[in-house]
Amino acid sequence: MLERSVVDPQTRSDKPTMSREAVFDELREVERQVIEGERRLAACEARVVELKRSKQDATAAEAELERMRKDQRVLEHDRQRLLRRLQP
Repeated sequence: MLERSVVDPQTRSDKPTMSREAVFDELREVERQVIEGERRLAACEARVVELKRSKQDATAAEAELERMRKDQRVLEHDRQRLLRRLQP
């Protein structure tokens, strides 16, 4: 991903900027990861419910679920960051 340094007229910040095309490319990848993450979260949540229903230890599955939720929040934050970069 090529970046160039320009002064942002709104923030007066000299920080690297991405071309719109690069932002769209990254956004497409993050969107794909968000969708896949949602699918995996649903499967893990179902696994936790099934373990509890069958009176089995769900501790490890619950820990994994929490880790996955944190990862999903990071992806959603990235998506919002990219969407903000596309706003005029």
